[in-house]
Amino acid sequence: MAKYALRLTVIAYLFFLVAWPLYLVGKNAFANGLDNITGILEDPDIVHALTLTVQVAVIAVIINTVFGVGISLLLVRYEFPGKRLLSAMLDVPLSVSPIVVGLALVLVYGGRNGWFGPALENAGFQVIFSTPGIVLATVFVALPLVIREVVPVLEEVGDEQEQAARSLGANAVQTFRRITLPSIKWGVIYGVVLSLARSLGEFGAVKVVSGNVLGQTRTATLVVEEKYLNFDKGGAYATAFLLALVAVACIITVSILRPKEDR
Repeated sequence: MAKYALRLTVIAYLFFLVAWPLYLVGKNAFANGLDNITGILEDPDIVHALTLTVQVAVIAVIINTVFGVGISLLLVRYEFPGKRLLSAMLDVPLSVSPIVVGLALVLVYGGRNGWFGPALENAGFQVIFSTPGIVLATVFVALPLVIREVVPVLEEVGDEQEQAARSLGANAVQTFRRITLPSIKWGVIYGVVLSLARSLGEFGAVKVVSGNVLGQTRTATLVVEEKYLNFDKGGAYATAFLLALVAVACIITVSILRPKEDR
């Protein structure tokens, strides 16, 4: 009896916390049929914001995947001074407010008083209030997601097969490509999906570093805020629905395609 009560409690919790709010967003997005969706897709500024969001998310995911796998291998396969400190620092993006992240990036890369900003701008490279700053902010907030998916998989599979491959003459690249990567494939894929979903939905840090310039540095999440504050709730719900749809679709697709033995 307690088991069924616990299941019911968990289902109700997830329903009211996740499913019901998402349903209401979709319901309001289609309150006028397809008018809200077609309206935002016909607005060139919103299309630019959606395009910019996707571009930034893809770049951030690629960066986090490459460095995430590398850091995961470093944490699991090697012992070195400061290993625990490095592992703890990887959780900072999950614990620090994105607004603080954005402000920190401004202090480091800002054009006037930033540590590196003036030198970079003198070299013709602007970070804050441009696309590179948005990418930096997005990379930072999504940094741990690939790592926290890959590290447990690496610990579970061990390194016996890798040692065997090296003993047979395989070099580091061959060992990674033929042994390591296939064994952590689903951990990497799921980490990529979570990183993509997080990157698409980032708001706080992006708001600080982007400048929110219409048609230039305004992302889709900033469009949602702008539409809602200007009483265009249909446009806000439609944009939010598109963002949520992509993220949920990715997660569902990976869950369906993932082999049963790996779930």
